[in-house]
Amino acid sequence: MRFHLIDRIDEWESGVRLRGRKVTSADESYWSPTPNGAVMPAALVLEALAQAGTWLLLLSTGYKRRAALASAAGVRWHAEVFPGDVLELDVRFVSYDETAVTLDGTVRVGDRTVLEVSGLMCAALGSDQLEDPEDTERMGRHLLRTEVLR
Repeated sequence: MRFHLIDRIDEWESGVRLRGRKVTSADESYWSPTPNGAVMPAALVLEALAQAGTWLLLLSTGYKRRAALASAAGVRWHAEVFPGDVLELDVRFVSYDETAVTLDGTVRVGDRTVLEVSGLMCAALGSDQLEDPEDTERMGRHLLRTEVLR
């Protein structure tokens, strides 16, 4: 099963930063039951931020490199994510080269900070190693709202 955890890219600056979002829905299959109600697993909130970092690398390299999550030096959880919440993803490059990327980022829901990450380490792989390059570029245009997927 594959999760697309970013629905839209709101803004990005090549080699610097990307802001995007994920609108959650009760219809998604990943919710975990808790005494407070269904919540999004914390690992998937982190994965959403990592996917935003992947799109920053893809866009910054003209779709030539993509990030594969390896580790995170600092992770601070602040709040849970519930069905219907909109994750606001903000990720910034700390460093990157042809082989590796280091990112810092934040996930917010409205005025609540849900997650802060520092030192998110990712391998930088050739984008054609994981997916069809044409599909990746088409999805990028969709996330940037320059093309509607059919």
